[in-house]
Amino acid sequence: MPTTIQINNQTLEILRKIKNETNSSSYDEAINKIVASRWKGKSLAGFLGKMPRKDILKDLRDKNDRF
Repeated sequence: MPTTIQINNQTLEILRKIKNETNSSSYDEAINKIVASRWKGKSLAGFLGKMPRKDILKDLRDKNDRF
């Protein structure tokens, strides 16, 4: 579903450059390529810190949820 957003002229020029540099067929594709490259290779390992697993899973389900 297409959506219209408002951006200023400077942002439009940046998007045009990125679109051309990435050989994208649309601004949407160019934005997706930028976002994908930013997150590429990043791991979520350690995201929860060193909290013990039993504390992480505590209260995840209660006894009524079990079959």
